[in-house]
Amino acid sequence: MINICELLGIKYPIIQGAMAWIADSSLAAAVSNGGGLGIIAAGAAEPEWVREEIRKTKKLTNKPFGVNIMLLSPHVDAVMDILCEEKVAVVTTGAGNPGKYIEKLKRSGVKVIPVIASVALAIRVERAGADAVIAEGSEAGGHIGESTTMALVPQVADAVNIPVIAAGGIADGRGIAAAYMLGAKGVQVGTRFLVAKECTVAQSYKDLIIKAKDTDTIATGRSTGHPVRVIKNKLAREILNLEKKNACFEQIEMLTVGKLRAAVKDGDVIRGSVMSGQIAGLVKKEQPSKEIIEEMFKEAEEIYENRIDICRSGSSAHRNG
Repeated sequence: MINICELLGIKYPIIQGAMAWIADSSLAAAVSNGGGLGIIAAGAAEPEWVREEIRKTKKLTNKPFGVNIMLLSPHVDAVMDILCEEKVAVVTTGAGNPGKYIEKLKRSGVKVIPVIASVALAIRVERAGADAVIAEGSEAGGHIGESTTMALVPQVADAVNIPVIAAGGIADGRGIAAAYMLGAKGVQVGTRFLVAKECTVAQSYKDLIIKAKDTDTIATGRSTGHPVRVIKNKLAREILNLEKKNACFEQIEMLTVGKLRAAVKDGDVIRGSVMSGQIAGLVKKEQPSKEIIEEMFKEAEEIYENRIDICRSGSSAHRNG
């Protein structure tokens, strides 16, 4: 199986999570310059915004970077055309099966890595020609599936022959080491990069992540079939109250319109949607992206070496006994 670093042309097998309104050229370039794969989150943005961010990123780095596109975006076809025209290195996709676009992207030299939340979807996108998959567990921030990272990653790794990248609940070297033990060949990290120096999210958003405890996130929207993991605040409580009253999808949707932007750009962490993974409690300080990446992989290497030493000493003791 091909090595993720060789596949993507990067130093460390880490992809920066695609966070709508957050993951722009500033963060993507910094992560790529730090040795990972930076990602611009196209979300539902206008096509020309996406083109502009791609060109900004090209000016900030000569390293590979990618773009994430939500397949439910009303602009998906136009954005796909731009990604081919601009010849971005990698496209990650969310909210569906990108099968109809894969051949076109690959003809333009673009690697395709869908985000999946089930074994069934992983198998379908592999058959369609995906280069790898990102298996994202429900510990992740933002829109999530049902399976946890611990359960999802090994099942996907057993089911496909392309590399699996683990996502959801990974913020340090321990998470990286665990992902590899589950069969992953790389990791995707979102929440830790929220507090990167180069991340342009409002400072109040960063501060809330840094102050977060292990129990401070919750998944709203489960009753609608579109769960979203966020930091608990007034908006989250209002959504949960509506769900308890069996409110319809439209009522809940109306309450959330524009709330992610309010949190990200305006710094409204009371009534804005502060998306975050469950791992926020491990995120303690703002750092440059490069430092975050190097620190995580140094920890992972130390863990790996220490575990091997323990196993060897344990085996020796057993034999001597």
